[in-house]
Amino acid sequence: MNQVANNLNIQEEFERILSEENKMRIHEFLNNLNISDVAVLIEENEDHSTDIIASLSVHRAASTFKILELGIQKTIIHELQPLKTAALLNELPADDRTSFLEELPTEAVRELIKLLNPEERKITLSLLGYPESSVGRLMTPDYIAVQPEWTTAEVLEYIRQYGKDSETIDVIYVVNKQGQLVDDVRIREFLLASPDKIVRELTDGRYIALNVNDDQEMANQVFKMNNRVALPVVDNNNILLGIITIDDVLWVANEEFSEDMQKMGGTEALEEPYLEISIFKLFKKRVGWLIVLFLGEMLTATAMASYEIALDKALVLSLFIPLIISSGGNTGSQASSLIIQALTVGEVTLADWWNVMRREIISGLLLGTILGLIGFCRVVLWSQIFPAVYGPHFILIAVTVGISLIGVVLFGTITGSMLPIGLKKLGADPAVSSAPFVATLVDVTGVIIYFNCAYFFLKGTLL
Repeated sequence: MNQVANNLNIQEEFERILSEENKMRIHEFLNNLNISDVAVLIEENEDHSTDIIASLSVHRAASTFKILELGIQKTIIHELQPLKTAALLNELPADDRTSFLEELPTEAVRELIKLLNPEERKITLSLLGYPESSVGRLMTPDYIAVQPEWTTAEVLEYIRQYGKDSETIDVIYVVNKQGQLVDDVRIREFLLASPDKIVRELTDGRYIALNVNDDQEMANQVFKMNNRVALPVVDNNNILLGIITIDDVLWVANEEFSEDMQKMGGTEALEEPYLEISIFKLFKKRVGWLIVLFLGEMLTATAMASYEIALDKALVLSLFIPLIISSGGNTGSQASSLIIQALTVGEVTLADWWNVMRREIISGLLLGTILGLIGFCRVVLWSQIFPAVYGPHFILIAVTVGISLIGVVLFGTITGSMLPIGLKKLGADPAVSSAPFVATLVDVTGVIIYFNCAYFFLKGTLL
C-alpha cells in the first residue's frame, strides 16, 4: 500500500472513531500508529491537534510534538492543559525543547520554564544562554559517559541502567575525573570486547569534537565530512558538555536552506511559516530589498540617459538593450547561485577565490562567445529577411551586439562569483548577494558596456 492510500485510510479511521466520541478507542488508535503517521494526522486535522497530543502517552506525545511545524506547536502549547504542558515539556529532549522555546516571546518562555522540573529547568536555561545559531543551542546533555579505568562489563551494566535516558547509545564517551573528553568509542567495540577489557585499551584519542560556541553550519559540515551519527560538544577546556545528533543537524540544514532560498530571492528570511506570518511582517521583510533593488535599477535609467544622444541618432540600438542586460543578469545569477551553494557545503573556501575567478573568466568567455555568436547571427539573418529593420550597417550592429554580449556575460560571471566570496570575507551572509541584487548590478554595467561598444564600432556611421 502506498503512503497516500495509507494516509487516507488512517484519516477515515480517525474520523470514524472520532464520531463515536470514545476517548479510550481514540487513545488506543493513536498509540498504535507510527509517530510520522500521527504527525501527518495532526497536520490534516489542526482543529484536533491538541486533543490528539493529549490522547497520546507522554513519550509518544513528545516524539510527535518535536517533528511538527512551529505554528502547530504553538497552538498545542497554548491550548493544552497546564499539567499536560508540563509533562510534555519535561519529556522533550533538551535540544528540541530549547529550539522551540527560542522561537517564543520572552514572556511566554518565562512562563513555560516555570513548568519544568528543577533539573530540566537548569539544563534549558543553560542551553538558552549560548549564542543564537551556536552549537550550544543544539546540544543535549543526555549521553553515556564512562571512565577510562572501567571494564567492558561495567560499561555495559552502566548502559543497561542509564541508556534509556540517553539520546543515543551508538557512541559512548570516555571522560576523565575532571570531566574532560578523552575519546569516543562506538558501542560495537564494547559488545565485541571481552568483559574484563579496560576502557582505556579501546581508546586511541582520535576523536572529533565541536566547541560549544561553534556555528551550527560548521557542525553540519563536520557531520558530512566524518559520517557520524553524533558528535561530542566541549568547552574551551575540553570539558564534555553534551552531544549533537544527526537529526538536529539535518533540521538546522533544512532551516538554513529555506533561509538562503528566501535571501537569494531578494527578501529577508522569514522566522515563521509563510501562511502564519502577518501581512505587515511580510511587507517589512520584502520592502527593504525591493527599495534597494529599485534604487539600483534607477542607476540603469541614469546610465541610459547619459547615452540619450546615441539613442537619438541610432534608435535601433534600443532594440537590443533588454537582450544585453538580461543576458548579463542571467549569467551573473547563475554564477552567484553556484558559488553560494559551493560556500555553503564547503566545496569552496575564501582561499580559493583566485581559482574561482580564473574558472569564471574562462566560463564567461566561453558563454559570452556562444551568446555573442547567436546574437550576431540573429541580426544578420533578420536583416536578410527584413532589410529595412537594421539598415545598411547591419553588420556593424551585429558585431556591436556580439562583442557587447561577450563583455556583459564575462562581467556577469565575475561579479556573480566574487560578490558571495567578498561578503563572506567581510563576515556577511553570502546569500544576500542574491540573484536580484547581482542582476541589478549587472544591468547598470551592461548598459555602459553596450553603448561603449556601439560608440567604438558605429562611430562615423550611425553615431
